[in-house]
Amino acid sequence: MIDSHCHLDFDAFDGRREQAIRDANRVGVHTIINIGVDIPTSERSIELAEQYEAIYATIGIHPHDAKILDDQALNQLRRLATHPKVVAIGEIGLDYYRNLSPHEVQKTAFQKQLELAAELNKPVVIHTRESFRDTVDIVTRYADRLPGGIFHCFPGTVEDAYEVIAMGFVISVGGVITFNKAKMATVAAEVPLDKIVLETDSPYLTPVPFRGKQNQPAYVSYVYKKLAELRNLPLSEVETQVDRTCQKVYRLVETFEG
Repeated sequence: MIDSHCHLDFDAFDGRREQAIRDANRVGVHTIINIGVDIPTSERSIELAEQYEAIYATIGIHPHDAKILDDQALNQLRRLATHPKVVAIGEIGLDYYRNLSPHEVQKTAFQKQLELAAELNKPVVIHTRESFRDTVDIVTRYADRLPGGIFHCFPGTVEDAYEVIAMGFVISVGGVITFNKAKMATVAAEVPLDKIVLETDSPYLTPVPFRGKQNQPAYVSYVYKKLAELRNLPLSEVETQVDRTCQKVYRLVETFEG
């Protein structure tokens, strides 16, 4: 199993980070992607990746902090991206729900980081909340120059998912699919299995049966189990396909046979 998106460097894990990593390994999580959301978290993600063989890092500036993306920050990201365990640019995108940066500032920061990803030939991890149409409109301009990527915590409909897939991206779903009547579960049940990866987004979005408590990478196992239930497939088959897709997107392996 792979947790394709988490934030182990966040303060919520202080004092229990090493235990959370051990717990993940114990339940069969063999790879963890730790996601940067600004310069400090991007640097800490790399530090974790250097410390633990199973952890890889992404680097980027979240739309909440889009206003900090100046030339100096962009150059810092460019430098960080050269690290051998940095597998993507992200999470980047648009967030019109919290509106912590003005929309136009978010769009500018998003486009600059997509340009950086195209320049460096890195996949992207995209955050979109209450902003799906603007996000897709921007990504469309860069899609043919990017090696794909992930729409994280996918917020859209089945039709939206097919639009993203047609651009060469995959969707990521997490603990939300274990919630009652979750739209995300409907999407996860219907789109092609080989276009889905799974995540925790820990310490957030904890799945049932731990909803209301702090999330952790080990709990991605409950997301795998729920996806297998939704698809009426053996867990082993879901695990094999989802892990293969995630490894391809993040280019953790060079080739697959068959």
